[in-house]
Amino acid sequence: MRSHDYGRDVLSGPKRKKVPEIEATPGLVAEDPASGFCGAVVKFEYGQVVLEDRHGRHRLFPLTPAGFLVDGKPVTLVKPMPAQQPQRRTSASGSVKVEGLRARTAQASRIWVEGRHDAELVERVWGHDLRVEGIVVEPLHGVDELPQRIAEFGTAPNRRLGVLVDHLVAGSKEQRLVDGIRDDNVLVTGHPYVDIWQAVKPRAVKIDAWPVVPRDVDWKTGVCARLGWGEPWEGWQRVLGAVSSYRDVESDLLGAVERLIDFVTVTQD
Repeated sequence: MRSHDYGRDVLSGPKRKKVPEIEATPGLVAEDPASGFCGAVVKFEYGQVVLEDRHGRHRLFPLTPAGFLVDGKPVTLVKPMPAQQPQRRTSASGSVKVEGLRARTAQASRIWVEGRHDAELVERVWGHDLRVEGIVVEPLHGVDELPQRIAEFGTAPNRRLGVLVDHLVAGSKEQRLVDGIRDDNVLVTGHPYVDIWQAVKPRAVKIDAWPVVPRDVDWKTGVCARLGWGEPWEGWQRVLGAVSSYRDVESDLLGAVERLIDFVTVTQD
């Protein structure tokens, strides 16, 4: 005997039609079929929806499945999802990132740093901010001739110089040189570390501390020898690659660079 002679399965119940879900946005007109109350969605209280009829009367209704009629058809009202706030993205320096940035034309003011490694580290952390402001960072390759370089540059209120100096500590030759600069359009800041490498936090490069290197040994060479990093150029790639944001560098460097950026941008025209 063939099963289709019996028609459909007598044990299967009738298929229930899925009731659509509709967000109960303000102004949506809905009816409570049990009471016949019909009104527009006003707000939500205690997890229930408030409807207002044409006479201004308010009634509270629970958000039960298939509990309302909209345009005469059963629906399940659901509370609208809150609008998502756009996330504020930050740059490596921690400032608010400007999306779709096109670098500004370079301004007359400049930031000078001692060497290429200094310039690369500043770019890694503050590059976005500098492009927003149109400020160029240039390596000096030492500060011994800083006064002469400043004179050649020709400063002015809209042509300022910010200079970042390594090992700027009391009694050092760098400090004595800086003390002799008298120009309101020049700001020199610095950090206490022998080299810009030391301004990177040891944990970022996965060491306990930066090695102590004798004064008669080139500092970078000595560090690489003691840490097994190979040649200085290999060591620098390791150090720079470990920096992804301002959190990876010491506060002395952060404060020094932030002051320079503020100084060279405050009077830009």
